[in-house]
Amino acid sequence: MKRLFSTLFLAFILIAGQPLTAPVQGQETIAVLIDGLPLNLDVSPVIQNDRTLVPFRAIAEAMNITVEWDNQSRTVNASDGKNAVRMQVDNQTAYLNNTPTVLDAAPQITAGRTLIPLRFFSEAFNCQIDWNPGLRKVSIISPSKSMTVIGFYALGDNETSSWTNLFGQSYPTSAPGNTDALSELALGWYSLDQDGNLLTQSRTGWQKPEGWEKVMEAARQYNLQTEMVIHVTDADNSISNLLSNPDAMSRAVKAISDEARQYRGVNLDFEGLGYNDSGEQLKQVRQRFTSFINLLSQELKVSGSRLTLTLHAPNSAYPGYDYQALGKIADRIIIMAYDYGSKPEPINQVEQAVKMAAASVPAQKLILGISAPSETDASIATKIGIAKRYNLNGIALWRLGLLNEGMWEVLRDSTEVKR
Repeated sequence: MKRLFSTLFLAFILIAGQPLTAPVQGQETIAVLIDGLPLNLDVSPVIQNDRTLVPFRAIAEAMNITVEWDNQSRTVNASDGKNAVRMQVDNQTAYLNNTPTVLDAAPQITAGRTLIPLRFFSEAFNCQIDWNPGLRKVSIISPSKSMTVIGFYALGDNETSSWTNLFGQSYPTSAPGNTDALSELALGWYSLDQDGNLLTQSRTGWQKPEGWEKVMEAARQYNLQTEMVIHVTDADNSISNLLSNPDAMSRAVKAISDEARQYRGVNLDFEGLGYNDSGEQLKQVRQRFTSFINLLSQELKVSGSRLTLTLHAPNSAYPGYDYQALGKIADRIIIMAYDYGSKPEPINQVEQAVKMAAASVPAQKLILGISAPSETDASIATKIGIAKRYNLNGIALWRLGLLNEGMWEVLRDSTEVKR
């Protein structure tokens, strides 16, 4: 078992092989959590021979496991592409990859739902599981998942050096460090003015630093893809003025496209749109931003550059982004599901942001943005759990230089990095 489970999740201590000794029937309903996220059940778990049984479809869907119900034989078939499980109602013999296993409690039908043994099902798909009798809670930790892991990156200062945090050495010396836990670097080195000029120094502090060549060299050495980040805020109407000027937009698109040839792609981070807008005015803000993205996408396709958008979450205070339209144009969208006002970021609002985005954009185009300063080692694992549950493309971390060793361990235990 990886060090994560022995050092970070004291509330999720794993006692493999022990039964879920749950309260007797008639006591308070059992809570079931997967990666810290509550499992919504329309039928309460029941206890049979000291085993907890839960509705099969709810648990399977939360774990992205394909399930089929054969009504004639009253059989549940489940598969994740690697392992397959078959269970039959009132039959204590189950099959894991066609190998028979005798269950302590057979699946049963309760209130019109088929309930299955939770521990057997979870462990069949390589989950870790624990029963907390004091809290009457079952905690499941899902296996690591293949996903994109992006680190927002700049050289930073001596106290929060992204370089040192990533490479484990002081600039300009590099080593493998934590590079195994990332797949990409989002390099925050650019901005735009309202006239469409690409800036390598901006009033908000985003700049192309001295020694940027060393960053690119190290990224290549450790097989990390790179994207150029263009960060602009609309606090002084810079974005609004840019988007209302066709010549400025053309100038910006040309400059970005030319510079993008040094990178794998472009990450556009235009923040603050729609804050004071509503009705027709909000509609116009969205249309102008979408038009600009369409122009940029067409230009980038000529050179084969990827386009990523970093956007305020759809449940944020900034509604100036048409997720559905943008999802059809961009290659990927990073949801900035943070800055909700409390720390760690509230699970319900982060999950709501993901649901809203996924209702308009294919999940494999979505990346969950996570703000490291807002999270703890345990809470960042839950945020990754949200990305897992909704089958997102991956996660993006703001920012390198602020991740502690516990967070790096969480990343290693929870993800298998896509390269």
